[in-house]
Amino acid sequence: MAINTLDFTNRISFSIPEGKDAKSGNNKGVVGTFNEFLNNAINEVSALEKQADSIAEEFAIGKTDNIHQVMIASQKADIALQFTMQVRNKILDAYNEIMRIQI
Repeated sequence: MAINTLDFTNRISFSIPEGKDAKSGNNKGVVGTFNEFLNNAINEVSALEKQADSIAEEFAIGKTDNIHQVMIASQKADIALQFTMQVRNKILDAYNEIMRIQI
């Protein structure tokens, strides 16, 4: 039985800002990749929640009788949501700390 992990940390790839792109004139750097990382993580959490809902619905209407699968999908979605909320809290804490810095 294969076990899929929820490891979001191995996908972070930041690039050092190199100034403006010669072709488009846009700045390349941290904002684009971090934004993509957050969007992908949120989409993954959403997909896990939809999967858990669909499995629970199948169980409720009698298409499946595997309660273990229902509970595992529900717990995966719950843990992913808790992880996402903690990441959000840490980002907000970092933002508030930066705002408190006096120049």
